[in-house]
Amino acid sequence: MRMYDIIEKKRDGFELTSEEIEFFINEYCKNSIPDYQAAALLMAIFLKGMNERETAQLTDAMAHSGDMIDLSEIPGIKVDKHSTGGVGDKTTLILGPIVAACGIPVAKMSGRGLGHTGGTIDKLEAIPGFNTSISRENFIQNVKEIGIAIAGQTGNLAPADKKIYALRDVTATVNNISLIASSIMSKKLASGADRIVLDVKTGSGAFMKNLEDSVKLAQAMVKIGENTGRHTVAIVTEMDIPLGKAVGNSLEIIEAVETLKNRGPQDLSEVSFVLAARMLELSGKGTYEECRKLVREAVESGRALSKFAELIEKQGGNKGIVGDYSLFPQVKHTFEYKAEASGYISTMKTDTIGVASLELGAGRETKESTIDYAAGIYFNKKTGDKVEKGEVLATLYTNKEEKISQACGLLQQAVRISDGSPVKKPLILAYIDSKGIEMA
Repeated sequence: MRMYDIIEKKRDGFELTSEEIEFFINEYCKNSIPDYQAAALLMAIFLKGMNERETAQLTDAMAHSGDMIDLSEIPGIKVDKHSTGGVGDKTTLILGPIVAACGIPVAKMSGRGLGHTGGTIDKLEAIPGFNTSISRENFIQNVKEIGIAIAGQTGNLAPADKKIYALRDVTATVNNISLIASSIMSKKLASGADRIVLDVKTGSGAFMKNLEDSVKLAQAMVKIGENTGRHTVAIVTEMDIPLGKAVGNSLEIIEAVETLKNRGPQDLSEVSFVLAARMLELSGKGTYEECRKLVREAVESGRALSKFAELIEKQGGNKGIVGDYSLFPQVKHTFEYKAEASGYISTMKTDTIGVASLELGAGRETKESTIDYAAGIYFNKKTGDKVEKGEVLATLYTNKEEKISQACGLLQQAVRISDGSPVKKPLILAYIDSKGIEMA
């Protein structure tokens, strides 16, 4: 088999066989195929596309290019959740303890943030002492003992994806549904869950900027899951404004705890509770409405908050943070960003807000950057809210005083105030499963 022939075949719009796809993945991971030939095939795929079978086969080959996590030791159905990323997206920290408190095991492999989006592992590491690098044996044991563990992804999880994504990033072949879907789902398949709930974000703070593309991506990933034997559903959720009011690591942990205390922001609570209910539904806990009741009971009874404290303690963290937020790292500087005019907040360019938080120290520009866990932004007002000139819209937290003016300049670009109240979009825009699409 020759790589030249595979490139030529896809260039001319023909379907690749399973053997050809596996040959490409296996040989590229062995460095037997040079980058220029891999890039040529990726461009051919970008231009000519892949059908459902090809996309599923590519995903499966990428998933099997490295470690495959075996969760069979853990009794029961294991359901994973994946978000395509956004600003203020801390749902894992909320739904994980809820689902575990309802008796469903949560074995979650999560990632770090890069660029304007935050990562669950970075947020958890804001908790003093919390260890996200536990061994696989401890990971499995913790889930068996307390029903939940959240750890960083192994370095050898879907290595083909890491190698291919780096090439796509520099060859203008990122924005293709088959390539995006296979990248995300290869890591989910390798993570070992029986069933998968996907949270596909759409809007200015998301990877996919418009609803049509987000639905197409969700459909593609659901089909991959189903074609590889994992029952998969997707929810398309709004990311034209930050989720919740807090952006930044310790700030988001505090907001997650407040949500588990049943006093979090309405938007964050709703999205988290919907996702948790879908995970319970996939686990066989009843109808969606019955699962919504289970979620509400887990939160209102305090069982979900107790489970989060249990998780923190089990992974070496100080569980006292659930009652005493002063135990988090503190910043030297705060700044109140105020409205320059009266009116209504009409738009919030969410990716720019993420960059503002990053400038304050809450994110990383490269994988080697150091995060300031205390840095970030807390919004008092969001899209649709009425504001008066001089009213505090947000509070900035940082140890880099010199970055405050730059962050304020970014907020000035991101937050627009107009005379009229904008039309409010629903938080949940679509639900996709193997039967089809249900739009909000």
